[in-house]
Amino acid sequence: MARKLLIVESPAKAKTISKYLDNEFTVLASFGHVRDLPKKNGSIDVDNDFLPKYQLIAKNQKHVDEILAAAKKADTIFLASDQDREGEAIAWHITEILRDNNLCAGRYIARVTFNEITKPAILEAVAHPRQIDANLVDAQQARLTLDYLIGFNVSPLLWRKIKPGLSAGRVQSPALRLICEREDEIKKFVPEDYFGVHLFSHKERTKFRAKLIEHAGTKIETRTITTEQYAKDIVAGISGIEQAKIRKVSKKQKKKNPTAPFITSSLQIESSRQLGFATDRTMRIAQTLYEGVALGKESVGLITYMRTDSVQLSAIAIEEIREYITANFDERYLPAKANVYTSKSKNAQEAHEAIRPTSILRTPESVKAYLNADQFKLYELIWRRTLASQISSAVLDTTAIDFELGNTVFRANGVMVNFDGFMKVYQETFEDSVVNEDEEARLPELLEGEMVPVDSLDITAHQTEPKPRYTEASLVKALEELGIGRPSTYASIIATLKKREYVVMDKKRFVPTEIGAIVSLFLTNHLTKYVDLQFTANLEDTLDNIAIGKSAKLPTLHQFWDELHALVTEKQNISKMELTSEKLDENCPECGKALISRFGKYGRFIGCSGYPECNYMRKVDKDGNSEVVAPPEEVEGRVCPKDGGKLLIRSGKFGKFISCANYPKCKHIENMDTPEVENAVGCPECKKGKVIPKKGRFGVFYSCNNYPECKTIFKYEPISASCPECDYPVMMVHTTKTKGTQHICPKCKHSVKV
Repeated sequence: MARKLLIVESPAKAKTISKYLDNEFTVLASFGHVRDLPKKNGSIDVDNDFLPKYQLIAKNQKHVDEILAAAKKADTIFLASDQDREGEAIAWHITEILRDNNLCAGRYIARVTFNEITKPAILEAVAHPRQIDANLVDAQQARLTLDYLIGFNVSPLLWRKIKPGLSAGRVQSPALRLICEREDEIKKFVPEDYFGVHLFSHKERTKFRAKLIEHAGTKIETRTITTEQYAKDIVAGISGIEQAKIRKVSKKQKKKNPTAPFITSSLQIESSRQLGFATDRTMRIAQTLYEGVALGKESVGLITYMRTDSVQLSAIAIEEIREYITANFDERYLPAKANVYTSKSKNAQEAHEAIRPTSILRTPESVKAYLNADQFKLYELIWRRTLASQISSAVLDTTAIDFELGNTVFRANGVMVNFDGFMKVYQETFEDSVVNEDEEARLPELLEGEMVPVDSLDITAHQTEPKPRYTEASLVKALEELGIGRPSTYASIIATLKKREYVVMDKKRFVPTEIGAIVSLFLTNHLTKYVDLQFTANLEDTLDNIAIGKSAKLPTLHQFWDELHALVTEKQNISKMELTSEKLDENCPECGKALISRFGKYGRFIGCSGYPECNYMRKVDKDGNSEVVAPPEEVEGRVCPKDGGKLLIRSGKFGKFISCANYPKCKHIENMDTPEVENAVGCPECKKGKVIPKKGRFGVFYSCNNYPECKTIFKYEPISASCPECDYPVMMVHTTKTKGTQHICPKCKHSVKV
């Protein structure tokens, strides 16, 4: 009978690990977190040292019951959740649940961690257990509390002042700010013209081009020539010269070093650039590779833990990689000493490893048959990057040749790979970089003083461009460089921005929605500190310091809460108009008062500041274009049957309708008889209205235009035809692939094939 219980997070991991342990072990999964804060106010008691009021996660209740049942039969319990803050917190929560059920006394309970799911790693971890790290648990609780305090204090402010359903977050909001500020830069950017002058020449069969770098003793930079006439004047001054003299030939050799093995952020970046995977997709696939894949009769984790900011590799892994290089490559590809990398993150957990294959001997091709397409692509990327990190540097031969032509100097640059080194296995990709054709050219052998023919002189026109919008890869890179969030949070940050509809993707780039821009503007103007990039980064450092015992949790929370509470209280008095309106440098064409850009129920519009005395209004579309909204047309010869007011023809999201001019005091409303309505089927129930199409949350449906007096609804388009079974005067038309077109009775459901 099993007397030892080992608890991990996922069932896939449990399945793999159980094969490595003997029959004394029962391996169960907690299915992630087992307790969480209820999503309501009061879950953190701010008056009682921020005491969290945890409750069991309902969907995991059955898994907790299974763990408790197994714990009763065990004398040793190993808590083997992931080796990060969240994993440490899960282990602590499970211990608390065991204590609440009187299952701690008389049992040995310990924490075990491992960086990879292989048999040696698991046996080593079980042989060297430790106690739960209270500092890591405190750091996770502090992070959870900070997120809760912002979410449940700032978000309600957004609901009241802007729109219900909005949210703010500790790291989500600064990320949104980055996207919105980049969009503002793009909108405000004014392009500038500049011109380039090139010399085209050849030697024997090799053609090349050179770029103008000097004219009449003046150095020519990229944007020095700002007018086409200036460029033409330069060309005119040298156009009669048939040969250029080689003034200088410079040859250099430079090394290009391999890049470090993957950490979480660099994996997300390269996976996005090279494979086109979104960050959350990358992490889901990596999770399956880490937890274990069935390789025939064997189940094994293919990569090490995928949430890490350390670029180090274990000595055993390096030794295996170097042996693989020796066996499969020329001796030049193996450096004399192993390549060592240093993490750029000042808080990197150097006890962890970079993301690597658990064995470099498991080549992508050898496991391809056991992986799906996405798993294979990501595993191959990780395998190649890891292998390349321990290969020798590449050697590049660079050449720069200066050509003298009259009072001008042109330069041609070339680069050739002398030794490919690590580039034989892996090359990093770069986003939004301009390819410099001059640096990619293959140049012929030329000597100083030699003359070459002038084949042609060319003028090229260019325009400066704004910085591009963020992609998922470039946003992750920016967040990492600024110290906002941590590797494990980037995917969830991006997912939240999309889910809240603060951003949309256009050609795989982030574009802020109008509501996203308004939320960001509100936070930037009124809660500046909490979207300040440096403040957010410093807060991450504080959490890291709590995790290593350099800072205490409670002083951090007290200081944060005192400042946040005071600021939120102060901002309660701001009017919604002040938050969602912007005064324009334009006057109303009807009354002369200033126009205001406002955010209303149906989006952005421009209206007169003299409202309600002046009703001038323009609709604004998503591209910022506006269109004047015509004033409502008065219905002649009729008055409102309820209060005698004028009747007006208005436009709504379902088309035109008639309503009282005294709205909202009088809410009388009528449907309009458009040609479509006049030709519609008469309502078989009230005998007064017409059955017309309407749009609902689940698509188009058909209902009586005499609503709310008549609430008749049809699922499909009605036609004037009697049911042969019950004589109901209306049938519905419905077409499917399997049954074709049918007439269906709304009452008795009798159907007739057409």
